[in-house]
Formats: sequence, C-alpha cells, structure tokens
Amino acid sequence: MIKTIIIEDEKPAARKLLRLLSLFSELEIVATLHSVEESVAWLQQNEHPDLIFSDIVLGDGLSFDIFEKVPTRSFMIYTTAFDQYTLKAFKLNSIDYLLKPISEEDLRKAVEKHKSFLPSERPHNMQEIKSLIKEEKQKLSRILVKIGYNLKIIQTHEASCFFSENKIVYLQTKERTYPTDFTLDELENLVDESKFFRVNRQFIINSDCIKNIHTSPYYKIELEFQPEMEITVSRDRVKDFKEWLSK
Repeated sequence: MIKTIIIEDEKPAARKLLRLLSLFSELEIVATLHSVEESVAWLQQNEHPDLIFSDIVLGDGLSFDIFEKVPTRSFMIYTTAFDQYTLKAFKLNSIDYLLKPISEEDLRKAVEKHKSFLPSERPHNMQEIKSLIKEEKQKLSRILVKIGYNLKIIQTHEASCFFSENKIVYLQTKERTYPTDFTLDELENLVDESKFFRVNRQFIINSDCIKNIHTSPYYKIELEFQPEMEITVSRDRVKDFKEWLSK
C-alpha cells in the first residue's frame, strides 16, 4: 500500500480529492490536513508517508513553508488553481503538478507516475533535486502576491524591477511595491531573460522601464516609477548588460 496524506485548506475540495483517491485501491489515506501549522505538527509527530497530495495556497501560508520547516523525502503531487509555482514545486520532491479542477484521469496519470519511480530514483537532497530541473527553465507570466488576507495576480511584465531588502524580495509596479515568496536567484531563472536582467545582487530590472542610463564613472540606471533610485550595474555584469541591451 502507498501511504498517502492530503493537504487542502478548502474542505469541499479535500472531500472531493479524498473521494477520487478512494478509487485507487493501492492508496491508503492516513491523514487529511488543512493548514501549514497542522501539517507541520503532523509531520513532526508521525512517520512520513510515501506520497503527499498538497494544495499550494493554504489559509495560513504556502505549502512550501511546510517542507522548509519539516524536510521530507515523501514524493509530492501538488494541486492548485495557479500555475506560477511550477518550478518551485518541482524543487520539493514533486513528481507531478495538477491544475484545478482535477479530473479522475489527471489523478490516474499522477498515481501511475508515482508507481513508476523506483526507490533508487528518489532524490537524496535539495541540491540533487535542483540539478534535475536546472535545464528546464520555465518563464513566469504572472505572480501571486498576498495583500493582508487577500491574493492578487500581477502580470510579470508589469514589474519595473524585483529587488531584495532585509531578506525579502519585492516586486515593484507603477502603483506600488509587493512582497513575494521568491528569491532573486529563483526569479532570475523564471523571468523572460529578453525582458529582465540581473544587474547586481539586489536588483533584476525590466528593460521596458529603463528611463536613463549613466555610464560615467559607473553604469547607473534610472527606472520609470522609481525616480529617486539609481541602480548600479555590478562591474562584472557590465559587459553582459550591454550585450543584453543590444539584443
């Protein structure tokens, strides 16, 4: 039997998933959990299952937070209504990623995919998992941000820049600044490199929002929507920056 848990904050969705999974005799559902807090506590107190079906956006955070607090070698199948988290999902032992609404056929394919994995194929650590997906760079078209208790979708092209401050990465638009759940390293791999460029350790900028470039004594950039800020291009990135501008 494949020991399985469900992590889903919406109880109707959890019941539907439980009903669909009950069609697979090889699965044994050992728990249904509804929040980051509850899932962390359960995983700390119980033997980890073989397989986890998890929604990504939960009432008290993202499910990624669970597995950063409690590392697991369980295989993951993520379920969500949003497609922006694909790359991050596959960094966390994920073998599949299902967009809601989930059909029985989607689940069947995901379960069969899990059964096709041999124990020897299980990644041993996060670096191994990252290396497995390094070549599969997916372009991020939109980003889900949290504003209080609400969620808002921002189109990536609306960002004038992404910047890091006090270990948080922010997305800057014409209207305002939004905190994100990404690192700059992740965003550098996710955004369209024809539009965005990592100019230094702190900033990724959008070419469409460059207002002015000063070249002496250093390359400094003024962006639309942030007139008070000049962004310096790292010396080791100037050559790549000029090549990027000319593409």
